[in-house]
Amino acid sequence: MKMIFSIVLLAAGFALGAEDGKKPNFIIIYTDNLGYGDIEPFGSKVHRTPNLNRMAREGRKFTHFCVTAGVCTPSRSSIMTGCYSQRVGMHHNERDGWVLRPVSPYGLHPDEITIAEVLKEQGYATATIGKWHLGDQPVFMPTQQGFDYFFGIPYSDDMTREAGIRIAKRNSPLATQTGSSLWPPLPLLENEMVIEAPVDRDGLTKRYTNRAIEWIEAHKDEPFFLYFPQAMPGSTTTPFSSPEFRGKSKNGPWGDSIEELDWSQGQLLDKLVELGIEENTLVIWTSDNGAPIRPEPGNVTRGSNQPLHGRGYTTSEGAFRVPTIMWWPGTIPEGTISQEFCTTMDLLPTFARMAGSKEPQDRKIDGYDIRSLMVEEVGAKTPYKAFYYYDGVQMQAVRSGPWKLFLPMGNFRNHPHFSRKEDNSERSLLFNVVEDIACKNDVAADHPEVVKRLMELADIGRADLGDGDTRGAGQRPIGQIDNPVPQLLGLER
Repeated sequence: MKMIFSIVLLAAGFALGAEDGKKPNFIIIYTDNLGYGDIEPFGSKVHRTPNLNRMAREGRKFTHFCVTAGVCTPSRSSIMTGCYSQRVGMHHNERDGWVLRPVSPYGLHPDEITIAEVLKEQGYATATIGKWHLGDQPVFMPTQQGFDYFFGIPYSDDMTREAGIRIAKRNSPLATQTGSSLWPPLPLLENEMVIEAPVDRDGLTKRYTNRAIEWIEAHKDEPFFLYFPQAMPGSTTTPFSSPEFRGKSKNGPWGDSIEELDWSQGQLLDKLVELGIEENTLVIWTSDNGAPIRPEPGNVTRGSNQPLHGRGYTTSEGAFRVPTIMWWPGTIPEGTISQEFCTTMDLLPTFARMAGSKEPQDRKIDGYDIRSLMVEEVGAKTPYKAFYYYDGVQMQAVRSGPWKLFLPMGNFRNHPHFSRKEDNSERSLLFNVVEDIACKNDVAADHPEVVKRLMELADIGRADLGDGDTRGAGQRPIGQIDNPVPQLLGLER
């Protein structure tokens, strides 16, 4: 049973300029593996994204907005809870590794308080449409975590029955640990019922968009929260798109899927305007992590993180810093840019305060209220003294202000700056990620005082969030059940 958190009302009517003192609506579009340089507002020259251009023109870009992990499950746990994934136990488990696989006994702990639950306490209608990936067993599904409605897939679109069989044939440790030969066909669920399996992956973006618009229309007269985690561009080698978009971009399937995502965004923004609720609705576009490319010059067939360094699934800037646009006509200043550091963990406390309450007070929440950054308040600065970059259980880097320090250690699983053939990872690397956006210049030798200060901050983080085999004092448990079962068609369950 979740503990009821205390609610402290803010001054009457204060909601960052929501019209007529109404509680604002919230929409988060959370794309999958979209790179920093994959859309035109952040520099893409190969993908046409006119609707995102409009969103940036009418809203505010955030150029130092980060996720808390370079991979799906941990990142999604943070946007839901306002916490590092290490704090809520969703960063790694012995069965699945760092992302949940089908038929896992693990998921987001039922005692965690999600952003949806915070808003439901304030009278919001809540829905998630898209990719969940925080546990596929009934106790972990969205309808048990504060959402009134769910339409989507329970994990990544590439975790299909066929993929599981291929893994099983390799006789790898992953196959043994996850029982991949028992993975079911990729299921599409409505609430807790499987309505289709296998789902047609080509049609996901269009189906999600149509369902999202239907849901918005049905709830336009009450405050609502829509979490819209798109499945594309996706975790699979070849992204999927509707026939209308296939072969239309300059960048193959990856580009096709991004241009369809842009179409989807246009449909959503137009619907808000048509319904006359755009001035009472905050829309946020972002990604769960950077594109999973290998750092080869000119290779954008699986996305681009340029001009950042590195690829997804690491602790590079290209993995953690994601393209983010916030749109709220009449409230967020048009055509502006924030270069202050903030993260997905900030959305829970920020939304809570906009809705007239506060974040949960009975537990540690790592995010901050960033309303001042959204509205370009004079002198507003990042609330973060330190931010930690983890690869699963291993802390690898820490940021404070413009400085990012890669910690010295000899057992990096996947170092963003050193190849496995090099034996240099036992020294620290320091980058000014504001002035040196591509992380080309290691300045550790020039700033020993900065290195010392960030090493001390890292020690504070380790004590709280853990590192390697050492558990942190502030960590909470992952959810776990016995005897998980595959998701089957509803009539067969």
